[in-house]
Amino acid sequence: MRYLPHTSTEIEQMLKVIGVSNIHDLFSSIPESLRLKKDLDLPAPLSELELRNHLRELSRKNAHGEDWSVFLGGGSYSHYIPSAVSQLLTRGEFLTAYTPYQPEISQGTLQAIFEYQTMVCEILGMEVSNASHYDGSTGTTEAALMALSISKRKKILVSRNLHPEYRETLKTYIQDPEIILEEIGYTPEGTLDRSHLKSLLTEDVGCVLVATPNFFGVMEDLSDIAEMTHQKGALFVTSTTEPLALGLFKSPGEMGADIAVAEGQTFGNTMSFGGPGLGFFATKNKYVRSMPGRLVGETVDAQGNRGFVLTLATREQHIRREKASSNICTNVALCALAATITMTLWGKIGYQELAQINFDRATDLKERFSKIPGIKIPFAGITFNEFVIQTERDPQKLVEALLEHKIIAGIPLVRWYPEQKNGLLVCLTEMNTDEHVEKFLGALKKVL
Repeated sequence: MRYLPHTSTEIEQMLKVIGVSNIHDLFSSIPESLRLKKDLDLPAPLSELELRNHLRELSRKNAHGEDWSVFLGGGSYSHYIPSAVSQLLTRGEFLTAYTPYQPEISQGTLQAIFEYQTMVCEILGMEVSNASHYDGSTGTTEAALMALSISKRKKILVSRNLHPEYRETLKTYIQDPEIILEEIGYTPEGTLDRSHLKSLLTEDVGCVLVATPNFFGVMEDLSDIAEMTHQKGALFVTSTTEPLALGLFKSPGEMGADIAVAEGQTFGNTMSFGGPGLGFFATKNKYVRSMPGRLVGETVDAQGNRGFVLTLATREQHIRREKASSNICTNVALCALAATITMTLWGKIGYQELAQINFDRATDLKERFSKIPGIKIPFAGITFNEFVIQTERDPQKLVEALLEHKIIAGIPLVRWYPEQKNGLLVCLTEMNTDEHVEKFLGALKKVL
């Protein structure tokens, strides 16, 4: 089956109009030495039935469902998604062509985004939210760049216990040789090193970027960090990979954040091997015109009826390119809608109760780990959902050994933190049953 939209006659007509004799002439700018002179080395095409059978065979190689116990976290979390989410996502009120530029035909989408923005502000403790970012990592980068734009400074201080891949995304986007990026260390308790921050916090710093909770799962009150940052005239930015934690702990706004971002995958979006994600992005009202992305607002029409419109859209498609605040901030509307439906179904009480369940069960597991010979808990701080254990055995080999018991044990930290060569990041959510936990602990004792 071929998927070429144009017939031979149509192609011939188009070539005639542009004055080219054949398709190959369109590639005349490519040197002959670089052109492929043979077919690609691909297998023969399959019929639809053959293709279905082939994909079914491939799927059988995957690790299936109930037989496996998974304790992975590190920025992507397994939470229960109510059945209503997938059903409501398909409703016609939310369908629109590409993006909601025409409010008269996309009121459903616009209202959903408006509700989403409201909930994000409540969760992050901020005053205004945009319609979402691609994910937590790009949102974090945008927040740092926004802070530099507001402060008119060129130095970013970022905590080393921020998600390593977020830090890599930040480094990738910051290619301006004038921008300086320095990392703040962490203490033996896994918390931000205040003394190190103080030594780095000079008058040229425009942004202090920290994680809550951090990559090790450690929670801490960052109010003093916000005060130190503001005393130097810089902006305080927080990044949260697991916003469910904010159902129990202080929100970024309560701790003094100027900009707060988070990964919203937790809310109604599957892990899906790492994507797509959902970037929460919120700030204070006074910075709204520097905020990247689009913002939906509430208004009334000529007859006085309530309605919703795009209020701000500081992207290069909407305004002069030199005035645009970003070019990577298209909102992920479907993922944001899934999060909105999930947060609505939970409600405030359900949100807090689920956070409490996750905290209690993970804390109990951490306590049980500490009693196993050969296991240590290196960070004494309060943790949410996930925590680090240290083993006498190589964590990578430990993970491989536990795979034989159909357990995916966690993430070895040495990949990003050489000093944590014996560290393993373990995560537990409401999706891990008591049977999973007992199976994990029993297998771990055998392997050790």
